[in-house]
Amino acid sequence: MFTGIIEAVGRIAGIERAGDLARLAIDAAEIVEGVRIGDSVAVNGCCLTVTRIEGGRLHFEAVRETLERTSLGELVENARVNLERAMRAGGRLDGHIVQGHVDGTGEVRSLERRGDDVRLVVDCGSEISDFLVEKGSVAIDGVSLTVVDVLPSGFDVALIPHTLDATNLGDRKPSDRVNLEADVLGKYVKRYLDRVVPAQGRVG
Repeated sequence: MFTGIIEAVGRIAGIERAGDLARLAIDAAEIVEGVRIGDSVAVNGCCLTVTRIEGGRLHFEAVRETLERTSLGELVENARVNLERAMRAGGRLDGHIVQGHVDGTGEVRSLERRGDDVRLVVDCGSEISDFLVEKGSVAIDGVSLTVVDVLPSGFDVALIPHTLDATNLGDRKPSDRVNLEADVLGKYVKRYLDRVVPAQGRVG
């Protein structure tokens, strides 16, 4: 489990593709202390397992399902990625519950800067937007954010200067794909309602 509070921004040092598998090497000196082989690390919001450690560099493997369901398959060398180690039992939950299981990807529509007010608008399908509510939580590339508005074809969030400094969201440009994970509580509630309350009997 993760919190959506990014610990460091790493850099892709190398990508090796072998059939349906991709091996990622990420320069991650800021978080490598205490990390062991087999530990989980969220890379742009996608939970990956550490397979090797070399100095300040962490190695991961991503299978076909991960590459197709997330934006990790589009990563290139030197790309900056958000990193978060799994939360320890008893740790503070400063963001929201993030599983590292990406629900799908969205596309950046715009990143508008008006002084210190930065608004990120993301287009996505109903399979994700159906779980979003105004002032609810969403993870974009692993970053825990509050939904400002749910739009007909997506949603928008406000980014504070600290978020721009501490994550890679400030690098985003229109048409960039981003990994999205809706609040797990919302997913369970919707699942429950779908099973208990027939769609035709709902109000609204």
